[in-house]
Amino acid sequence: MPRGVERGAWTMVAILTAAYTVSFIDRQVLNLLVEPLKLSFDLSDTRLSLLQGLAFTGAYVLFSPVFGRLTDTGNRRNLVALGIVLWSVGTAFCGLARSYWQLFAGRFTVGGAEASLTPAAWSMIMDRFPPEATPRALSVYLMGPYLGGGLALIFGGLILDLAAGSDIGAFEPWQIVFLAAAVPGFVLAAICIAFVKEPERRMLAGETAGETMSLAEVRKRFSDERAFYLNFYLGMTGIIFVLYAYPSWMPALLMRKFEVAASTVGLHYGVLVLLGGSLGVLTGPWVARLIKKRGRRDALMVVPVFVAGTLVLLSGLLALANSYVAVLAIAGAASFVYSLPMALASSALQLVTPNRMRGMSSAVYVFIVSVIGLGAAPTIVALITDFVLQDESKVGLSVAIACGLSSLLAVFFLRRALAAYDDMLGRGFGSA
Repeated sequence: MPRGVERGAWTMVAILTAAYTVSFIDRQVLNLLVEPLKLSFDLSDTRLSLLQGLAFTGAYVLFSPVFGRLTDTGNRRNLVALGIVLWSVGTAFCGLARSYWQLFAGRFTVGGAEASLTPAAWSMIMDRFPPEATPRALSVYLMGPYLGGGLALIFGGLILDLAAGSDIGAFEPWQIVFLAAAVPGFVLAAICIAFVKEPERRMLAGETAGETMSLAEVRKRFSDERAFYLNFYLGMTGIIFVLYAYPSWMPALLMRKFEVAASTVGLHYGVLVLLGGSLGVLTGPWVARLIKKRGRRDALMVVPVFVAGTLVLLSGLLALANSYVAVLAIAGAASFVYSLPMALASSALQLVTPNRMRGMSSAVYVFIVSVIGLGAAPTIVALITDFVLQDESKVGLSVAIACGLSSLLAVFFLRRALAAYDDMLGRGFGSA
């Protein structure tokens, strides 16, 4: 395989990034609709958080191993296109929902289908780029959550306002937002089939092209290198908990505490998520290169440790913030900080993992961070608000408590993962 970047590789990354962006629009547009949905279905914060977390994550977790295995054994391009169509159907169904449980079913469909994307995309990128170029390629792909999260808030708020002022018949404004969010996915699936080709698989030293790694071999590899894998997964989960807790409850916090309109919050916070998150994920590889130039071969894992400590500090500041501008500033800073290590951690995981189990390693990553991060984050914050503080206006303090504790745990586990990663590099892993 040539060491340079293959022709069409960046086109593939652009399309995969668009898919990731659309997936996060469909995933996170619900966060802006917290108050309208509470009114329509008479929901508590806890019941609504189940739509944000459990409904989506239950399916995401259930189907992640399935799609991870299909990534390692099948055509990844076709898997991505199928997933895009299915999650778009699920989003449209959310817009047609007439009951809480229909909305729950729509979110379940979105979650299950979106589990197809990350294992396939990471594997494809690793095979189209040389190892030294993968952090940059992954950083572009990993802009998707911040582009999608920001656009969901910005355009979701605008569409919500337009729908509220228009005659839309039997539909409520929040339903129009879901239906509008579903449309881009169908177009993107066709673009994926037309312009993305299935990459040739690139093997690590000792691997044979065309072979399939048995599940027993995959389990043994995880067990033999558990000092890295276990601590990596748990540590990154602590950071991803923050990544989901902020967008899930920041719009509600700003609207409740400062009585700001949804469209205004969507614009202000949406811009911060889009710019802060995108800048952070693109800056991460540059920071890692600076660290590597100082002789740290484990630079890809140094940044996550630093980020976890910084998030502890930001959680403390959020607990003390009492103005709209201050809360927005902290939220924007958090968006930048928690996005910094995402491409680096993904690259580190993939670089020390054999090609024939990269899909499974990604799927396990998605599984664990989804259960604790995506699944638990919205509900843990809601439980603190409803049952500990017993005051929905104190949701900001709930976010600060939950994120502060998760970040402290991330520091502990990521320091252990850093040591194990350095040991693996010393034994020749990731050198292919």
